[in-house]
Amino acid sequence: MKEKKSPFLETIILSGFILLKFVLSYALVNNVYELHRDEFLHLDQGRHLAAGFTSIPPLTAIFSVIINLLGGSVFWVKFFPTLFGALTMLFAWQIVDALKGNLIAKCLVALAYLCSVYLRINILYQPNSFDVLAWTAIYYCLLKYFEDQQIKYLYYFAIWLGLGFLNKYNVMFLVLGILPAVLILPNRKIFQNKHLYFSVLLAFLIISPNVIWQIGHHFPVISHMKELAETQLVNVKRSDFFKEQILFFINVVFIWLAGFIGLAIYKPFRKHLWVLFSYIFTISIFSYFNAKSYYALGLYPVLLAFGSVYLTIVIGRKYVIYGLLVVLTVGSFYYIVPILMPVYSPIEIVQHIKRFEKVGALRWEDGKNHNLPQDYADMLGWKELAAIVDSAYAKVKDKTAVVVRTDNYGQAGAINYYSKFKNIDAVSYNADYLYWFKMDKPIKDLILIREAGESDPERKKEQPLFEKITKIGELRNTFAREKGTTVFLLEGAKIDINTRLKLEIEERKHDH
Repeated sequence: MKEKKSPFLETIILSGFILLKFVLSYALVNNVYELHRDEFLHLDQGRHLAAGFTSIPPLTAIFSVIINLLGGSVFWVKFFPTLFGALTMLFAWQIVDALKGNLIAKCLVALAYLCSVYLRINILYQPNSFDVLAWTAIYYCLLKYFEDQQIKYLYYFAIWLGLGFLNKYNVMFLVLGILPAVLILPNRKIFQNKHLYFSVLLAFLIISPNVIWQIGHHFPVISHMKELAETQLVNVKRSDFFKEQILFFINVVFIWLAGFIGLAIYKPFRKHLWVLFSYIFTISIFSYFNAKSYYALGLYPVLLAFGSVYLTIVIGRKYVIYGLLVVLTVGSFYYIVPILMPVYSPIEIVQHIKRFEKVGALRWEDGKNHNLPQDYADMLGWKELAAIVDSAYAKVKDKTAVVVRTDNYGQAGAINYYSKFKNIDAVSYNADYLYWFKMDKPIKDLILIREAGESDPERKKEQPLFEKITKIGELRNTFAREKGTTVFLLEGAKIDINTRLKLEIEERKHDH
């Protein structure tokens, strides 16, 4: 379906979609929610910049440096994942253009991206948003290379692969999916091009600082993946993994299904059959390892692009059908927004709990159902916790001789973010905080933050070690995942606390 292009009109419409993307990302979040526990960790990683971290590569920390320089407000924390989402939508738009799709196809892919799970993913400052962006950019570069045989796209591919790796190791699963897909099809001629190997070398140079860091720290990513498999992935059901691939795009599923069908039967798409096979191989690998369903989200923007183009070819100039598709997409999106986005307060969610249960939104990584989606419970109670810790910290006379030690990274990061004391420097034996203890001076006092249900609520273990132990307060927010977390002030150390902490830190490092 050939139509005269209007670059100015396309630019205006694309800009409108991008603007709408930013507006929705801010407007559809109820202000009762605070930052997510993961976001606190990533912000603190920006204050301890390194070539690697125990759980993720360093790219997110670099973005955190920029956020902190801009003031570290919630606006800027949310700006970057939204920006990555907008860039992903732009790449999907460009994939449609590479497939010679018309303006309607471009609008369809932009609408599909806006009205799907990506809107939810892009409100959280986690590596996931850039991960989807990197996957989409990789697909775009390879598509352009196979379409035009221009060498520059191999080097663009390498850059995005390197950046994707420095953001999240998840991108290697895409590589494992693309390799066999290309090898079994005529596209394998790419392996005869010397520039492919030069581009691979470029990618390796980009990732080398992190690889060297992993080697020097005895590959903490392996222990992290083992811990992830033992504590979280063990609760993932394969049936749920595949069901959620549908639920993520329930109101635009007809578009990515059209992408499947188009790749399978539409002759002009035959040269890109590797896209379909890469999806099949990658999904199969994820399923084999019991991966979380959102790990595969980077596979779909390219399918949505193919689906949008194929639909416009099938529908032709029947504009009434396009209108109906838009109404269906936007109407169903309006219906699922309360489930997809944190627009409801916790009380409102409980009032509509059956609606959330039906789609599995209340199932946490422990495999059980709770009153709120896990992400939402992870965005509550942090200000309250920080205020309790501040009241303890205010009682300490020598603030250079106190350590604030928490039970998990979420607590430590939230205290550092929301505390009125700029240099409180809360730490934990959990995640990267294990490496950030400051013990330049002898420690006299300890502020201890313990999770609910722990085995020593009266602090009998520490009573012989300190002159005075006071329970300062307890987190009361009923809906917070941290409900019941307790803050203790331990004053007047009777032993060398520095040596004790160093021994415990080394034990934890050895466990890692």
